[in-house]
Amino acid sequence: MRDTTEPRPDGPEAKLLYGPGGYQVVRPGTYVVCAVTGRPVPLDQLRYWNVDLQEPYFDAAAASRRHAEQHKKK
Repeated sequence: MRDTTEPRPDGPEAKLLYGPGGYQVVRPGTYVVCAVTGRPVPLDQLRYWNVDLQEPYFDAAAASRRHAEQHKKK
């Protein structure tokens, strides 16, 4: 379930291109939105993403949840 009640950080939402060792900024902003929880992730706190799905995650738990979901489908 997505938790969308958390307020957005100041500034616009960024658009990023996620790579294996980092990310490139496509559209500047101050945060991205977790693909699992819907929580905002300030760019200076972004540590988890999926290169294949091009998705950011709020934390390790959200990344693990998405990983488990993806492997159930196979």
